[in-house]
Amino acid sequence: MKTIIANFKMNPSSAEEAKQLLELYKQEGKKNQNVDLIVAPPFLYLSIAKQFNLELAAQNCFYEDRGAFTGEISPLMLKDLGVHYVIIGHSERRQLGETNEMISKKIQAVLRNHLIPILCVGETQQERKEGKTQEVLKIQLEQALIPNKDYLLQAEKIFIAYEPVWAIGTGDFCDPREASETMEFIKNVIVSHFDIRISNLIMIYGGSVDSKNIDNFLKQVEINGVLVGGASIKKEELVKILAIANSY
Repeated sequence: MKTIIANFKMNPSSAEEAKQLLELYKQEGKKNQNVDLIVAPPFLYLSIAKQFNLELAAQNCFYEDRGAFTGEISPLMLKDLGVHYVIIGHSERRQLGETNEMISKKIQAVLRNHLIPILCVGETQQERKEGKTQEVLKIQLEQALIPNKDYLLQAEKIFIAYEPVWAIGTGDFCDPREASETMEFIKNVIVSHFDIRISNLIMIYGGSVDSKNIDNFLKQVEINGVLVGGASIKKEELVKILAIANSY
């Protein structure tokens, strides 16, 4: 079984559109029961999505459970809504100033509240050109995870989403074999620091995934699923993507 995580990002622009899209996810989820489908709508639509009995992920959260933090969303609030997963460290948030230290604190907040993190890591185009991909990924992983070792060892499971920054929303996706090799490196970094069973690590690829290339990613041994961005809100693409993933 493969995992599909649908990240709506800041879409759609109305609750009615969200309902229509979520209804389609519900219908297609029933048709494609060999897929572990996780849906990440904007915060405002999580309560709507709950009504459709979908597995829910939040696109972010704050690192405190409560307090005077205007505009933030706590993991306790997410848990109360029935959310099980939280995307942490997406490159679009890193580009807005989210640091490895902040990401580490968010990982801890998610784990101590018994939610499941989806940690995103990835290199920029410049870092890739300079041959620094592994160096960058190692730093991102270690700074996010090592401070949370005790929590990680008790975690039900951990998702690591490899999302090369240069591939997100550009249509310039990573070669699937290269992605698989990079994800093997990521797995080795994590295992070298933590006594985590390999079965608890779910390795996800993200970056311009669509119905034309998803099959080549899912064929790779190291890739357990994909994080779909722009294609997740295109109804025809969604139907095709889930049907392909369901064949595994």
